[in-house]
Amino acid sequence: MNRTYVTWGVRLAGTALCLAALRTPVHTAEPAAAAAAPAKAPAVTPGKGTLIVGTYPDSFWIIDEATQQITGSIKFGSGLPRRTALSRDRTKFYTTDATMEKVEVIDIKARKTVDTFTLSSPNKHVRIKSLEPDPLHRFVMMVTRTAEKKTDRFEVGPSEIIQFDLNEKKVINKIPWPNGEERENANIQFSPDAKLMYMFNEQDVLIFDTTTAKQVDKWELSQPIENGFGRLDFGAQDAANDEPGFYTAIFTTEDPINHKRNLGIGRVNLSAKSVDFFTLGPNTGQVSFTMAPGRKRAYGLSQEIGRYEFWNFDLEAKRLSNRTEFAGRPRMSLKTSSNGQVLYIYNAGNTIDLYDAATYKYMSTITLTGDMTSELFVFPPGPR
Repeated sequence: MNRTYVTWGVRLAGTALCLAALRTPVHTAEPAAAAAAPAKAPAVTPGKGTLIVGTYPDSFWIIDEATQQITGSIKFGSGLPRRTALSRDRTKFYTTDATMEKVEVIDIKARKTVDTFTLSSPNKHVRIKSLEPDPLHRFVMMVTRTAEKKTDRFEVGPSEIIQFDLNEKKVINKIPWPNGEERENANIQFSPDAKLMYMFNEQDVLIFDTTTAKQVDKWELSQPIENGFGRLDFGAQDAANDEPGFYTAIFTTEDPINHKRNLGIGRVNLSAKSVDFFTLGPNTGQVSFTMAPGRKRAYGLSQEIGRYEFWNFDLEAKRLSNRTEFAGRPRMSLKTSSNGQVLYIYNAGNTIDLYDAATYKYMSTITLTGDMTSELFVFPPGPR
């Protein structure tokens, strides 16, 4: 096995600075009714890309980012669109319906469904808990659970990881759970050439050949990455703006002596088996993570009842730039605009709120005709 190399962006001095940053007073974003910015200040715009999001009852809405107006829709034939995976080339959606039994493959440019499949039969319900499409559109990796109708009961089967061939429309492989421990979901990513599949097993990364679905290697991230530090635990990640072959996310690590948990950001190079990690400070609770275009800056949401904060991460300087409290709402999700200048707050409900990414000032709201039921996808400018 290859040796794992780790680069620490911040050691003791850097960690002290990050800890100080977490202890600094939290700023408060100005409310929507605050005074306008000086007239000579350059206008903040979200970019000229496209937003697409699934909504109740049966459609994906297409929104022009520059005008914030709905310009079209994609009909979802199976009803309510739910869990949606975007293909690596950003040409197709793979979407499950509300029953988690049907999948539609949607051609985004053509704005229509080009394929559908289900694993269910009249007396057998196979529910798809998660799915990840192969970058070459050959197959889909899915986590499923079967409920079979018997004469006097339903018999619920185990959670399974399956490889489903999109051309032959059948299951071609089943992958056993690591250590025989079943889960409801699997975090899966593919190598840039699509020859390898990486499955993140809490702290370890299992590596599979995509042709045979056999495990060919294992990267033991469960081992401490440096003396005096505990293992890394995977946290929030947003792959939309990440480089293929890399996994950038929030991580937590526990001091093996004092058992204090710290929060940090790690950039994992899957092919080189290396981690570039820097500490933010003590773990104060769950923080979401979304990376801006260019991968120089990222943002997070800290959500507690009655207290909501934007977090700003400087990925180049490897530090937490600031934390700013704002008037949020329960069950928020976060995305950045196509140019990185605007933050989108969406879920739950039918509105998308826009905030200036530099000042966190509220800008405007996009109102849809139905509640959002899928992730918000942000596409850069270009034919769509």
